[in-house]
Amino acid sequence: MDANQILKSDLLDIIFDGRNKEYGAYELRKTYNKRITIAVIGMLFVVLLVLVGRALATHLQKSDDKAINMITNETTLQELKPNEPPPPPPPPPPKLPPPPQVATIQFTPPKVVKDEEVVKPPPEVKQIEEARIDVKTQEGVKDVGIVAPPSDIAGTNVVAAPVEKKEDPDKIFTKVEVEAQFPGGANAWRNYVTRAIQSHLDEFTESDYGTVIVKFVVDKQGTVSDVQAQNMQGTKLAEIAVNAIRKGPKWIPAQQNGRYVNAYRLQPVTLVNPNQ
Repeated sequence: MDANQILKSDLLDIIFDGRNKEYGAYELRKTYNKRITIAVIGMLFVVLLVLVGRALATHLQKSDDKAINMITNETTLQELKPNEPPPPPPPPPPKLPPPPQVATIQFTPPKVVKDEEVVKPPPEVKQIEEARIDVKTQEGVKDVGIVAPPSDIAGTNVVAAPVEKKEDPDKIFTKVEVEAQFPGGANAWRNYVTRAIQSHLDEFTESDYGTVIVKFVVDKQGTVSDVQAQNMQGTKLAEIAVNAIRKGPKWIPAQQNGRYVNAYRLQPVTLVNPNQ
């Protein structure tokens, strides 16, 4: 660097003469004053903001204090009453007078002795009626809670026989101990119905195959009445079964408690399809 340039040049340029100025140290040294100025200005700005914030907060706090003081000035305080003693407990209920003493008569087991051996005679009947039996005798009011025995007891001392409930002689029983039976038993009934059916084999159709239930009444003499088919009404099988029972012999009556009674009877009659 020439002597004339040295006098006009900055100290930093003189120091870095002939060196690489693009190196970071040259740039840092050259902008040092500028950066210091910016930092100082920024710090002053921050301090100013803090001071302004504190001033505003103080102002707002004073405004709140004034508002609180205004509300407080309008409040009126009342003097508290001293603690009052609790009310006294209610007086105890009056004692009821004791119940009157009931007259009692000492109970003495009866003992048969001679008159001259009697030490203390037993109480009279009137005394016993107006007093309570106890282990000792004492004076008192009459015992009104005792129910006096009847004055006159009359009876024959004869136990009457139980009255039997009369049943309706014409009553028809639904359930009995012994069902009514066809004379000759089950085999005779089977043969009787078979003969009645065989005489009408050509008249049966597909609707006649099955079991029809016939309901009827057998009275005490074995006479059959009120014969009705409970199912398969209108079929030839139902007609034959009803007629066979209605026109047949008398049945053996049903029995209840060892005697003949009127009773209902349900009798099934079955016709099997021979082609199946």
